[in-house]
Amino acid sequence: MSSSTSAAPSRVPALLKNFGFQIVVGLIAGVLLGLLARGMAPAADGNVNWLIGTLKTIGSSYVKLLTVAVVPLVVTAVIASIANLRNVTNAARLAGKTLLWFAITAFISVIIGIILGLVLQPGAHTTVTGAGKAPSSTGSWWAFLTGLVPSNFLGLQAKASDGSVSLSFNVLQVLVVAAAIGIAALKVGDKAAPFITFNASLLAIVQKVLWWIIRLAPIGTAALIGTAVATYGWDAIGSLGVFTGAIYLGLFIVGFVVYPLIIKAHGLSVKQFFSGVWPAAQLGFVSRSSIGTLPVTERVTERNLGVPREYASFAVPLGATTKMDGCAAIYPAIAAIFVAQFFHVPLGFTDYLLIIIVSVIGSAATAGTTGATVMLTLTLSTLGLPLAGVGLLLAVEPIVDMGRTALNVTGQALIPTIVAKQEGILDLDAYNAPRTDVYADESAEESAESDAAERVPATA
Repeated sequence: MSSSTSAAPSRVPALLKNFGFQIVVGLIAGVLLGLLARGMAPAADGNVNWLIGTLKTIGSSYVKLLTVAVVPLVVTAVIASIANLRNVTNAARLAGKTLLWFAITAFISVIIGIILGLVLQPGAHTTVTGAGKAPSSTGSWWAFLTGLVPSNFLGLQAKASDGSVSLSFNVLQVLVVAAAIGIAALKVGDKAAPFITFNASLLAIVQKVLWWIIRLAPIGTAALIGTAVATYGWDAIGSLGVFTGAIYLGLFIVGFVVYPLIIKAHGLSVKQFFSGVWPAAQLGFVSRSSIGTLPVTERVTERNLGVPREYASFAVPLGATTKMDGCAAIYPAIAAIFVAQFFHVPLGFTDYLLIIIVSVIGSAATAGTTGATVMLTLTLSTLGLPLAGVGLLLAVEPIVDMGRTALNVTGQALIPTIVAKQEGILDLDAYNAPRTDVYADESAEESAESDAAERVPATA
């Protein structure tokens, strides 16, 4: 009796310290804050009330913090990975298998999107009226080639406006630059040993800073989901209810039918995969940014799913730019059919074949400027459909984007896991381990960083 009584109080603090529990609390708190903010009157000057403004500021600031960590993380991790692999041929084979699985899952996803579009007829069951606004620019098949060529050392791009200069980056270019530096360091030989050692130390520092940022995820989650609920609610669905439902049905089928079948076919536990990828998937849902979620996706892919860091640091950033079953397969397929039905443009077999081709390779073709709207404009322009159709769907864009991004992030963790299992390099002990709070355990993080530093060769 006394032992059970003494053990009970210790469970509550342990639960409160659990990172997964904190995320769930953040989601619930965000929904409640969003509903509260939505019911509050606007500010006296006509702007949003103070609560919505606060949620927006906190949420956008958290995404910015994650985005800031992307470039140093990708650069240092890729260089360290190449130094550890010391086998470019093996890396090339892994990359080839990764791209193949990207294409396979994209093909399955776009087929599901086409079937849902034809069965549910979203364009014929809508009350939206008026011509939409055509986008100012469209996707380009040359964007992939131009996106591969770095515009400067780290692929940074500067844009001046209102007396300030803002910087942006292209992850694909960063990946190319980092890979070139890593391979060059190996070719140089012993002279590059100090650089490789320095890079390993820098990687450990970047991961420590990233750890601090990730620990703020419950707060960022609450602010982001609160902003979504307060700003969009569900009123925006309105006349586009069938279209929105079709998108989420497609996302559900791919995420909870196709992905589990692939996982089971490789002899892995479906439950373990989803419990492992959960932190990244939920952050992708609320942030609507695969790039912003990239550091967390890479972390759970290595730590929870058992993918070697040497491979994950290649595959996950690559997937963040070219692996988007939600944005680049399901969405453009259903949206293109919606636009065709709305404008009464009949589509033939060749048109559906073009939708498949664009969806399978289009995300790579638009990797330099990737995004669902870019993919949709590319699909519509390829089919010769009115680009004004893009404007018809903007009302529900934020709502469907949450689900799309969550599926994208899940797929970006799935493919490295599957390829690693095929290659026999997946850490099955880590994959099948009980889902304790290892994801957020600082002592485990420090131990992993020490192990990573020790694995870096002293010489090239």
